Amino acid sequence: EGVTEVLAHRSDNLQDKFIEVPCSEDYDSHRRFAGCTPRKCGRGVTDAVITREEAERIRRIAERGLSLGGSDGGASILDLHSGALSLGKHFVNLYRYFGDKIQDIFTEEDFALYRDVRQRIQQRIAQVFGISSSAMYLTKPTFFSRMNSTGAKTTHDEYWHPHVDKVTYGSFDYTSLLYLSDYSKDFGGGRFVFMDADSNKTVEPRAGRVSFFTSGSENLHRVERVQWGTRFAITISFTCDPQHGIGDPLLG
Repeated sequence: EGVTEVLAHRSDNLQDKFIEVPCSEDYDSHRRFAGCTPRKCGRGVTDAVITREEAERIRRIAERGLSLGGSDGGASILDLHSGALSLGKHFVNLYRYFGDKIQDIFTEEDFALYRDVRQRIQQRIAQVFGISSSAMYLTKPTFFSRMNSTGAKTTHDEYWHPHVDKVTYGSFDYTSLLYLSDYSKDFGGGRFVFMDADSNKTVEPRAGRVSFFTSGSENLHRVERVQWGTRFAITISFTCDPQHGIGDPLLG
């Protein structure tokens, strides 16, 4: 594993921490969008954008949605945009599968909070990278994740492999994660690891903490396997290409 450095401890309360790294060439093979495509690359962590109380409210949205399904393996996802929900070894469309019952599970307030949080994260990313917030578009997949120590049953459950977001999803330019539970209190393992040539740099999840980064190979990363407890987070991703933009989820 080599050297491991902690970028953000759970006990830290970070206003804004940003580390610039040289951009990879990944963006060269995609169309560039002025005022948005990364020219400055790096990774940031902040505990000052979303409150812990808001993170708790958002976690309850995730818990309610995921209580309708859940993977047989250790990683379950809920995508409010597409309706994708882990169910056993497969995925179902939440909206088709549960129909009007959805109104009993989620409220307009839930979706308004989700939208508000997404906007604040988008604004912070734009500010830090010196781009225009209006030139960024939400893109898919954007989803809640729930991870525990259950063994993987399908490849979808194997969340711990190193990967590059822009290679996996060509539309991604900026990736963010909002953590909804606390490392070492709610779960063990499950830290986020940036894998650099010289060392690994970890982010310890903390409810309300936002970790964000440019999506190219300059930010190769993985998540450690969760050893105990349950880890909740939401991945919110942005593209510079309006053709890959998606709208906020709507209730009904």
